[in-house]
Amino acid sequence: MTQAPASPKARRRRHDREIVALAVPAFGALVAEPLFVMVDSAVVGHLGTPQLAGLGIAAALLLTAVSIFVFLAYATTAAVARRVGAGDLPGAVRQGMDGIWLAVLLGVAVAAVTLPLAPWVVDVLGASDTAAPYAVTYLRISALGIPAMLIVLAATGVLRGLQDTRTPLYVALGGFTANGVLNVLLVYGAGFGIAGSAWGTVIAQYGMAAAYLVVVVRGAREHRASLRPHAAGILANARAGVPLLIRTLSLRAVLMIATAVAARLGDTDIAAHQIALSLWSLMAFALDAIAIAGQAIIGRYLGAGDTEGAREACRRMVHWGIASGVVLGVLLVATSPLFLPLFSGDPAVHDALLPALLVVAVTQPIAGVVYVLDGVLMGAGDGRYLAGAMLVTLALFAPAALLVPALGGGLTALWWAMALMMTVRLVTLWTRTRSGRWIVTGATR
Repeated sequence: MTQAPASPKARRRRHDREIVALAVPAFGALVAEPLFVMVDSAVVGHLGTPQLAGLGIAAALLLTAVSIFVFLAYATTAAVARRVGAGDLPGAVRQGMDGIWLAVLLGVAVAAVTLPLAPWVVDVLGASDTAAPYAVTYLRISALGIPAMLIVLAATGVLRGLQDTRTPLYVALGGFTANGVLNVLLVYGAGFGIAGSAWGTVIAQYGMAAAYLVVVVRGAREHRASLRPHAAGILANARAGVPLLIRTLSLRAVLMIATAVAARLGDTDIAAHQIALSLWSLMAFALDAIAIAGQAIIGRYLGAGDTEGAREACRRMVHWGIASGVVLGVLLVATSPLFLPLFSGDPAVHDALLPALLVVAVTQPIAGVVYVLDGVLMGAGDGRYLAGAMLVTLALFAPAALLVPALGGGLTALWWAMALMMTVRLVTLWTRTRSGRWIVTGATR
């Protein structure tokens, strides 16, 4: 007896369950990551202002170096999810291992470059004579943990591709807790100062990497997948990651240009801009959680050859993105009187910030759709289009942002330029998803 096809309402409920099951733990893991730096700042801040300034410079360099390679998570998620959808679990784990080996190679290379260049890059960032020694100390020690950080990115992608976002949440929470305890013990208990904070972070990162490797190796043995590095597989992962690297660098350039323009507007505007950017980034974590679910779900559907399932999941996630954006925008406006005093007591900063926050709030529904479609196309392995679209966005944003001070605009005008950037991303991503050219089925793209 042939089973009747599921009703549209039943299919929507199934998609909703999948999205929630993957997105909620992913959000927890995403939020846990920046807490590492917050804990370090809280502990080191009590050592003195020069130490905190040094930590700020070193942490910015470290996070930039690592975030450039976020493609290790994104590309691995898509590739592994495709093989899962195709029913090739040994191939999925093997592909994931190739991604982890690539992370090891890149991590060792970046650490090797960072160690000798630490004093130079700290000086380029304009560190003061009192802060520079602390920045160099923290950066050099933390650089030893870069291989572990990149392994964590790649292994997170493996588990997401296997439709598991709970394990990354547990590992992130464990790493966050260990980092906090180690920081206190090494900084104050052992009297190592800022070096103790750096060593605490390194140990916590290697602990997280070890926890991930235990899970991945167990899966490899269960499915009889090889753990040895395969040159062809590593190169394939690297090629898939290049377009996403270009996309990430373009996005970083947008944020750097915005910060540089805000700095030219004056101290009040740059202070307000940093607050707005921090809040914008925080809301991005919530929206990015849906995008991560999209990467895993879309990759699985396309690997299984279920094009209609992929289209339905995409449409449903767009609805989630819009709804989440509306909720976040309303919450931002409603709670702004409560949290603004926590960031600054300067009335001038508040006056500059409030109109910019309204722009941020209004654009959250747009951001919700952008993040979702970004995740959908990543899950489809459509990295080349994403790279090209982000380069176009950068080319349109840069002149608009740079004209703000020339035309006498202020911080609000700059954030309208940011809104333009998000709108351009929406148009390019929506055009691609409507075309259907991203839909390529099979275990590999």
